Amino acid sequence: MKAEPNENTRYPTAGIIIIGNEILSGKVEDSNSPYLCKELRFLGVDVKRLVTIPDEINVIGNHVFEYSQDYTWVFTTGGVGPTHDDVTIEGVAQGFDVEIEESEQMIQVLEDYYGDRLNDAHRRMAIIPHGAELLQLPSMRSPQLKFRNVFVFPGIPELVRNRFSSLKELFQSGKIYLRQIFLNTEEGYIADALDSTCSEFPELMLGSYPALWNKDYRVKLTLESRTETYLEQALEFLTSKIPEENIIRVE
Repeated sequence: MKAEPNENTRYPTAGIIIIGNEILSGKVEDSNSPYLCKELRFLGVDVKRLVTIPDEINVIGNHVFEYSQDYTWVFTTGGVGPTHDDVTIEGVAQGFDVEIEESEQMIQVLEDYYGDRLNDAHRRMAIIPHGAELLQLPSMRSPQLKFRNVFVFPGIPELVRNRFSSLKELFQSGKIYLRQIFLNTEEGYIADALDSTCSEFPELMLGSYPALWNKDYRVKLTLESRTETYLEQALEFLTSKIPEENIIRVE
């Protein structure tokens, strides 16, 4: 008998917005989105969309508002520093049609850090959208900005990792189980097996990834499910459709 997943369960989703002209121009390589995608997947959150956009207030506002309506959580990175192109806060505020304001809490954080060196440029980092929350993070000097379901991160990868690690228990949503099959054949020879597996197990997340120059295998198949029994039955079904001599190993 085939195991059935819980169709009544609604799982959390996420949208990721990478903000920065430096990413779009190729000056800086984005490492934040791969990190967030992997971490959210591990936590059981389905990342539905990922976009990289320029440092433009209207574009930021439109995307953040749209994503906020469509997904459980939204994560932005970039554009929260003290310079002219750091306009993410203004974009978020415009997208939700709220004012920006100077946070006394953030001013205190900046004064504690900069002391007499605090200037007007630094004070830009104390601006937040009206109604935003400032979440205190363990072992971190400055709090995390959250506006409704939007988490606004800086663009510096080390800071993104530190901040997300401090928050990730908020996003724990169950486990997504994974099995992998490594093959010595081409995708064209297993397409029918994949089609029949998807038909038999419609809730299975099945991926096929060719590796043209890999000496170990030619195709890697990934099978994922939130139900372990369902996954194992799908794995058994799929492997029965592939000639044994084409299967290098199953993990």
